[in-house]
Amino acid sequence: MTTARQNQRAWVEQIMGLPISVNLRGPGLTTPAVETRVAAYFAELRRIDEIFSTYRPDSEISRWQRGELTLAAADPLLGHVLALCDRAFVRTSGFFDARSLPDPLGGATRTDPSGLVKGWAVERATRQLPVGLGWCVNAGGDVLVTAADGQPAWRVGIEDPSRDGKILRAVTLRRGAVATSGTRHRGTHIVDPRTRRPPTGLRQVSVLGPELLWADVYATAAFARGGSALEWLAELDGYEGLVVSADGRISSTPGWPIA
Repeated sequence: MTTARQNQRAWVEQIMGLPISVNLRGPGLTTPAVETRVAAYFAELRRIDEIFSTYRPDSEISRWQRGELTLAAADPLLGHVLALCDRAFVRTSGFFDARSLPDPLGGATRTDPSGLVKGWAVERATRQLPVGLGWCVNAGGDVLVTAADGQPAWRVGIEDPSRDGKILRAVTLRRGAVATSGTRHRGTHIVDPRTRRPPTGLRQVSVLGPELLWADVYATAAFARGGSALEWLAELDGYEGLVVSADGRISSTPGWPIA
């Protein structure tokens, strides 16, 4: 789906089980060259989904899990992402653990990099977008933006977890990412690795920073930490956090921008 207005144009496709949008700003947005670059962006995401979708029995991650594919024979991106998951485990002191998640079908735990893949893929694919234009990509509420020279900054809204269609906070960015983890749209999908159960105490965590990959990982890890999330987020270099507790209280790290 495509929408347009003067000097701004948007495309939306359903990939990885969620709507992913691309908004471009600048001249020449109806040219074939721009159409080709946006098509390449979505094609890159579809290719990554073919490798990493845990819902597709023919994906490389599924075949690797079943022992039908070795890392040496797989697409190099599989080994790269698994290495990123191990790095995320270390950076979050084990609160982002893609290697030992409960298998939804029961039985032993499994490796599931889905919590890292979305942010990594959306960010990686932006190399396909046209050079010199401003853009905003949004994957289910996780947002990455860049404003070209001479263009205004992007205004990114963070959804209120307790009210449909309402904005809790907004931030103004020229370059950077905002990622949010919580229970509103996907239920209790995050697990506290210490208890192997869903964490308690929080309704939502948003993280602001330079990279969507790490903003997304840190939001997930912070939510898994529960009550200690804000204290941990305040220690991260280059990232800020906004936390909504289970009783609706809103708090943020000292560097979170004031709208």
